[in-house]
Amino acid sequence: MSEQSVRSAESAAASRDGEPGSEVRSVESGRRPGGFTQEQLDWVPWVEPIRLADADARQAPLLEGDRGVGPYFRVLARNPEVLAHRSGNDREIFYGRAGLGRAERELAATVTSRHNGCEYCASVHSRFTTALSKRGDDVQRLLDEGNGVRIDERWDAIIDFVDALAANPPRAGHAHIERLRRLGLTDTDIHDLVLSAASFSWANRLMLTLGEPEVPQAD
Repeated sequence: MSEQSVRSAESAAASRDGEPGSEVRSVESGRRPGGFTQEQLDWVPWVEPIRLADADARQAPLLEGDRGVGPYFRVLARNPEVLAHRSGNDREIFYGRAGLGRAERELAATVTSRHNGCEYCASVHSRFTTALSKRGDDVQRLLDEGNGVRIDERWDAIIDFVDALAANPPRAGHAHIERLRRLGLTDTDIHDLVLSAASFSWANRLMLTLGEPEVPQAD
């Protein structure tokens, strides 16, 4: 996030600080993350979320369970049609049974988030990658060193391909795909990497423009 963006967001948030019932507020500088982490982060909105109690018949089903607790999905619920499509895509891309294993789909989400500088998304999906792959040290090296990190042949090929997809403009090419095929990835596997990178190229931009991460208050 640029310094100018932070100042603009702080100004907008500060104008609502203290309004009764508002969840929009400034994040104290001491509670901004110091870098990419697998630790749990909170997220503070710059746009007022709907209150769960005010959700209408289209919004309420989209906010069932944990999704109605935090502010992010309640912000997105301001446009329930888009949120419904977003949630459907997310389920298909990350929980579909055929194709690439879920750990490497989550790895692709982490790499994309690392490329785009989305600390909140990277924290969530690096935790999923670690939980599913049992390779927490490798995942932390990716967060610490960035997408140029070298881990092993398969993960390096995935990281390089996804990082090239996340670039603007994208620079992924035939050589990336042939490298993945030589390592045994099928075209369906590679398609799953493309979908994961595309999904998070969009999700990162939402998170980065609608709010900012915050280190939770210590108990």
